[in-house]
This record gives sequence, structure tokens and C-alpha cells, in this order.
Amino acid sequence: MKRLALGLAAGLAVLGLAVVPALAVTPEKPKIELGVGGKPLLYYLPLTLADRLGYFKDEGLDVTIDDFGGGAKALQALIGGSVDAVTGAYEHTMRMQQKGQEITAVIELGRFPGIVWAVAKAKADKVKTVADLKGLKIGVTAPGSSTHLTTVYQLAKAGVSAEDVAFVGVGSGASAVAALEQGNVDAVAHLDPVISKLEADDAVKILVDTRTEAGTRAVFGGTNPAAVLYVKADFAKANPNTVQALTNAFYRTLKWLDKATPAEIAAAVPEDYWLGDKDLYLRAAKASLPTYSKTGIVPQEGMTSTLNFLEVTEPGSFKDAKIDLGRTFDDRFVKKAAETIK
Repeated sequence: MKRLALGLAAGLAVLGLAVVPALAVTPEKPKIELGVGGKPLLYYLPLTLADRLGYFKDEGLDVTIDDFGGGAKALQALIGGSVDAVTGAYEHTMRMQQKGQEITAVIELGRFPGIVWAVAKAKADKVKTVADLKGLKIGVTAPGSSTHLTTVYQLAKAGVSAEDVAFVGVGSGASAVAALEQGNVDAVAHLDPVISKLEADDAVKILVDTRTEAGTRAVFGGTNPAAVLYVKADFAKANPNTVQALTNAFYRTLKWLDKATPAEIAAAVPEDYWLGDKDLYLRAAKASLPTYSKTGIVPQEGMTSTLNFLEVTEPGSFKDAKIDLGRTFDDRFVKKAAETIK
């Protein structure tokens, strides 16, 4: 263990990051159940890294990660009380506020969604835009997930009803690749490394790509927060040190990512994340690096674009909703982390 700790310290030194001790807070609840929907996806890379780099332990936390079939299932686990916190899509904070449940994000992990819409090469001659997906089967990580709901948004903007396509849950790893390559779906709304694998196999044509700021703005009209760490508001109130410790760990991870190379990322994650091809994972990591938050702060522009997204995709619930955006993100924890972690 001592050699491992020294190795991690050396790795951090290479990246120019100070090896800082745990901050002077004692978590009220050191044993944490943390939910996620699709942990191997690069969308959730900060979670894997925070765990693998030992940052949770540095903060006095014993974190068990529960990986669910999609973001909606992770949210259900939080509401049901089987997990304490979730790394999931920011939009869930608004959706739950509308339902009378106070869920708050405490740190932004992804500033661009990183979702890519791609069609199978066999259909590419007929499918040129999202509107052309009408009548086809679209693979998403899981029903109710961000890949599903963002597809509904894209279709609505193109004048296509969600009922005019068939959504198929294909999971978050090799199963998603197989679903498209075996013809079980005609297109996918998915994330890296799945997308990079399909590209490397020359199996798809990209329609829309939100791994970049330009692509994100083209879809949402502004920046659009992706993964965040969110908790129940009453949990944050009752366990401020615990939430601070979680935030510290993720903030250190974002600082690590800001200097990391694709090779360093690949070395830090489990090999099964590579989908059997390390070079592929390196390409996927490089493509995804711009998506991660630089500050951990959800900007006002991002809050607004997310609410607009919900107004389009769920007009019955959000057309006249009075969402208090300030209650969807509590910036106190990440600001405190930024004051201490350089």
C-alpha cells in the first residue's frame, strides 16, 4: 500500500498537482452509497477517477459505487433512499423540484453533454438529419436517461414526435456497440467510448456531436451542464461535512483532469473500460476531454438552457412551471473547495 501511495504521489507530481491531505472536515456519514447510471462511460469519468486516485479515501470517505442501468434508475435509488448521492444529469434537479422533491447539485462535472447521435452506415444514405430518424429504432443507454430525453428534445426541434420512433435501451458498454452492429437498432444516441468504438469500426455516420462547445451550442443554444453530483437538499443540510468531502474529492479530480493526457487517463481506469482496444480508448478520452468542467460551477446560461430543454421535452410539466434555478445548484461547497485546493 505504501508503494501504491508513493506511486500515486509521483503521478500527481508529474501532472503538476500538489498532493494535499484531506481537508479539515470530519464527515458526519463516512460510509456513502453513491449511485450512477453507466459508470464506464466517459460522461462519468470523474467518478471513476475520484475513486481510483484515492480522493474519496483522502477525504475520510468509504464510498460504495452502485452502477445502475441508466441515470433514471440512479435517481430512483436516491429518492427511494438506497443511495446517498448520485452522479447524474443536472436536469434531474429541475425535474424533481417540479415534483416537489428538493434535489440539489453541488458540483458540475461535465460542461457539455458529450452525447452523439449517429446512424448505422447502412441507413446513412437516407438519414441525413435528426428529422430523418422518424420511423427508426434508436438505441439509448436506458429509457428516461439523458441520452433518451435529449433525443426527444432533438426530435421535437426537428418537428418529429417521440412516438414516431422506437427507443431501445442498449446499456452503456459493449452491448450498445453490438446492438447497432448487429442491426438491433438503426441509430444511437450515446457517449464515449461507445461512439469512438463505432467510429473506429466504420459502423456509423455522425449526425450531431455535443462533445464540443460548438456542437452543444448548436443543439441547446448555449452551454448545457451534463453530469453533476447531486443529493437531496435535506441530506446536504444534515451532512454538510460529508457533502463538502465529496465535493472536495470531485474538485481535485477536475483539477487532475485539466492537466491529464489521454494516456494517463487510460492508465487510471480499469482495462475493461477500453472495450478491448486501448488505442480506441485513447481517442475517446481525447475527444471527451473538452467536455469536463473547468470550475465545477454550473453557469446561469447552463441553468437556463437546461430549463428550456425541459420546457420542450416535457411541456405538460414545465410549460408554466415556476422553477427556482437557484435551488437546483448549491455553489457553497465547490467554492469552498476552490479556496483550499489549488
